[in-house]
Order: sequence, then structure tokens, then C-alpha cells
Amino acid sequence: MSTTAIAKLPKDFTWGFATASYQIEGSFDKDGREPSIWDVFSKIPGKIGDGSNGDVATDSYHLWKEDISLLEAYGVKSYRFSIAWTRIIPKGGRGDPVNEAGLKHYRKILEELISRGIIPFVTLYHWDLPQALHDRYGGWLNKAEIIQDFVNYAKVCFDAFGDIVENWITFNEPWIISTLGYNVGVFAPGHKGNTDSWIAGHNLLLAHGHTVKLYRDEFQSWQKGTIGITLDAHWLLPYDDTQASKDAAIRGLDFKLGRFADPIYRGYYPESLKRIVGDRLPAFTEEEIALVHGSSDFFGLNTYTTHLAMDGGNDENMGFVKTTHTKPDGSQLGSQSAAPWLQTYPPGFRSLLNYLWKTYEKPIYVTENGFPVKGENDIPVEDAVHDTDRVEYFAGYTNALLEAVTQDGVDVRGYFGWSLLDNFEWADGYRIRFGVTHVDFKTQKRTPKESAAFLTKFFKDHIET
Repeated sequence: MSTTAIAKLPKDFTWGFATASYQIEGSFDKDGREPSIWDVFSKIPGKIGDGSNGDVATDSYHLWKEDISLLEAYGVKSYRFSIAWTRIIPKGGRGDPVNEAGLKHYRKILEELISRGIIPFVTLYHWDLPQALHDRYGGWLNKAEIIQDFVNYAKVCFDAFGDIVENWITFNEPWIISTLGYNVGVFAPGHKGNTDSWIAGHNLLLAHGHTVKLYRDEFQSWQKGTIGITLDAHWLLPYDDTQASKDAAIRGLDFKLGRFADPIYRGYYPESLKRIVGDRLPAFTEEEIALVHGSSDFFGLNTYTTHLAMDGGNDENMGFVKTTHTKPDGSQLGSQSAAPWLQTYPPGFRSLLNYLWKTYEKPIYVTENGFPVKGENDIPVEDAVHDTDRVEYFAGYTNALLEAVTQDGVDVRGYFGWSLLDNFEWADGYRIRFGVTHVDFKTQKRTPKESAAFLTKFFKDHIET
């Protein structure tokens, strides 16, 4: 009787889970930490769906060792987490004091991870700008100040942790930072304006470029590390066979993904972006684009779902592309999650990985991918741990990744499930749960869900030994 060999990912493929500082840490005013824009924004009435904030979150500032024990129990190779700028330089600026308590805190976490054989992937900025910099000069809208302050903060981190951190990510999802924070205003700092989003996004690219140059010039040769950026994207399929829908899918990718990926990996903004935004889109000088172009050692990808794209709508941030999950025949593209924007569709993930590899030709790390189960917040823990819909999602998406690598030849180097823990889900508060570990937000008790066991087994079975 013949047996079919199991497809395998390369031996050095890394996998684990991801978190972000504001979503898990809590202790918002402890040991010298000062407010970030999310501390302030979340306390404005009506901004967070359930009226909550991240003051306590999952109390991971205190329970970090317990969280690392979870990672170890799950058998992960890596852990992606972010550093809170306001713990390192509480007021944020290059002339402001560095907080030794913050440096010691993250040093302890890093040393504990390494002692347990878990490789840290460190994100420098996951949306929590020091409020002092927003108040002082407008944060990401002030090109002259913010770039220097971010590079200074990054240098402090490189100096403090570079001897044990080999994987750096500058920014998490600049599209979200610029669009939701500076255009529609539904994320911190809650700013609205039809030009400011393009300015903020441009400044994020420049800050990234300057930071990478600093790292490569002063640190990379002896730290032997890699540095890059994480971009977010949904795969887009044409709604129907019309040329308008086909063009819309391409244009939507340009505006969501290409807006940041094209300058970094190709050296220019997409033509559709320049055509539609016009002179509100800042232009790079020759020196600036030389700095940005080639400024990522890998392609960091956060992706969750696929949308059907059609021409029209009034959303300039997506290039006037309307998206839906409902097919022309009225059926749904996939199974629905607790978030209206997220449905399960594994083939889209495989297509996106192929697109990125062929278009940008950089090794890919999937830095976030996950699923919030519908109604999970309304059931007791003994039911929530049987998260069948999340297991089904991960089964489809990890298999799509496996096919992209083993059948299509896509160079994917790592995968991080979102998230290690149920946590503060930004403007949704605590109503939506993405964790593979259930958290009782009253007692902070952690309880593994079946999805954690699924991913542990999948990667144990599918990585070469």
C-alpha cells in the first residue's frame, strides 16, 4: 500500500503568535510610562464600541512570564510583540529623558524568551505614538520633527536590545495609521482631513527609510539582524467579469498595498494613486526615494480576508473601489466572523502570497493572520475554548500557505497567528476576540483554546526536522 508524503515547510521556517503593546500590557501609568495617543483617544466618549480602554487590557505588563509559558507550551519558534515608545521615552522626543524602567522591562522579556528557545520579532511602532509628540507638533503630520524623534527612539532600542534581537519591524500597518488615524478619524489620534492622511503616510515611509539606514549603517554588520516593515492587505477579486471590476481589483490593491509597498520595493508610488490623489500626494525628492527604495529586508504581511471589488463608491483611500463579500448570485464568499469585514476564504491567501512574491520578490513573513469567532464573547469559557470556526479558518489558511510554498515556490519564511491572547481590539474594545487563548478580563485567567492546539500540531507535522 502506497502512502502519500506530507508536504513540508523548510526546516528554518519560523512560526508563532503576535501581540501589540497597547492591546495587552495595561499598567498605563506604571514605572514612568506616560500616555500614548491611544490612552487619550480611548477615553473620549463614543470612540470605543464598548466604552472600554487599554488601562488594564490583559495585564501582560505583570503577567508577561505567564504569557511566555503559554508560548512555550504551544511549542512556538518565535514571538512577535511590540515595544511601547512611551515606556522607553515617555514624552517621546529626542531631547526627552530615556526611561530605564522601560528598558529593563523589555530586556527581561527578551532574555526570558531566548532562555526558552523562542526567537523575538520586535515591532518598534504598533500605533501608540506618545501623546506628548501629538500635542507638541502634530505627530505624524510634522515631517521635520517626527522623523528625527522616531529614529532617535529606534536607536535607543537598537542600542539597548540589539545584542539579543535579530528581527526588527519598524511600523505595523502604515495604511491603518495614516487612513484611520488621520483621515476618517476612527482610530487614534482621531484626526480628520482629506489631505493629512497622505502626508502622514508619506512621513511614515520616510521615517521607516531613515530608521533602516541608521540600522544598516551602524548596527546590522555586528548584530547580523534583519529589518523591515509590516503592511496590511486583503486580497481583492473582481466582483464580476466586467473590465470595470477587474480594473477596480487592481486599483484597490494599489491604494491599500501598493501605496506603501511600491515606494519601498520598486521606488515609486503607483500611477493610479498619483492620478487620483494629485498634488495632495507629497512627492519624493531623489534623495528621499533613494532612501526608501530597498529599505526592507523582507515583506511583512498582515492579512485576514478576501474582498470582491467593483468600481465606484466614495472611498478615496481605496481608490474609489467598493468591496463586498456577497457574490452576484447573492451567496457569500466565505463563512462570516465576528468582524463584518472578515470572512474565511483560503484561496485568496494563496493568491495574495503568489502576487507578493512575483511582484516584489522579497521573502515573506506573515506577521498577522487570524479569525474572531462569531458570538464568542457571549458564551462561557468552557464553550469558547471549542473554537471550531477558528480552527477551520486556520486549517484553510495554513494549508493555503503550505501550497503556496511547496507547490508554487513562494518564499515564505514565517507565520504568526493573531493573536496569542484575547485582548483590547482597538475601536471594538473587548467585544471581539482574536485569541487562541481565552482571557477572562475580570480575573485575567488564561485558558488555551482548541485553535492553539491545532496550530501547534500543524507546524509540528509540516516543518522539516
